Amino acid sequence: MKATILGICPEAAVVDITHEVDKFNVRMGAYILASAAPYFPKGTIHIAVVDPDVGTQRQPLLIKTKREFFVGPDNGLLVLASEKEGIVEIRQITNRKFMLPKVSNTFHGRDLFAPAAAHLANNVSPTEFGPIARDFVKPDFARATRSETALNGEVLHIDEFGNIITNISDPEMTLTQLGKLLRRAQ
Repeated sequence: MKATILGICPEAAVVDITHEVDKFNVRMGAYILASAAPYFPKGTIHIAVVDPDVGTQRQPLLIKTKREFFVGPDNGLLVLASEKEGIVEIRQITNRKFMLPKVSNTFHGRDLFAPAAAHLANNVSPTEFGPIARDFVKPDFARATRSETALNGEVLHIDEFGNIITNISDPEMTLTQLGKLLRRAQ
């Protein structure tokens, strides 16, 4: 992927966030991307690929937010980060001009996502990549739900230190409020 990016946009600065996402663990990848993205400069182009469905009919996406861009598969991986940054538009990547000449069934990161990101870095307008995506995958793990008596969330990731990372991120939720909800739910 790096070679593809640098072959199209030699001045690109490529930064790896991690290669430690468990195979096919979209939740873990989504959490890590959403955690890291806000610390990158405005205008950053993020490529994220955790893709158990590579080679299927899932859409390749380019998401423009208020601060940056996200490029990757439509499997929920990009949603946490892009919603956190404020989605402006979502495009399907369908224009073959911005892919490698031969797109394999097993390496869309190299053949499809990396070239798209590199062309975007070369100031190609998002409108040239393809049509607006009307639907995209928004997984259940993207948001916690609250009722009068309960707060329902999911574990997104347990890190190497044993910290349990959930999708509960309500900034107004204090530990006292959480304790009250948990006691009422019992």
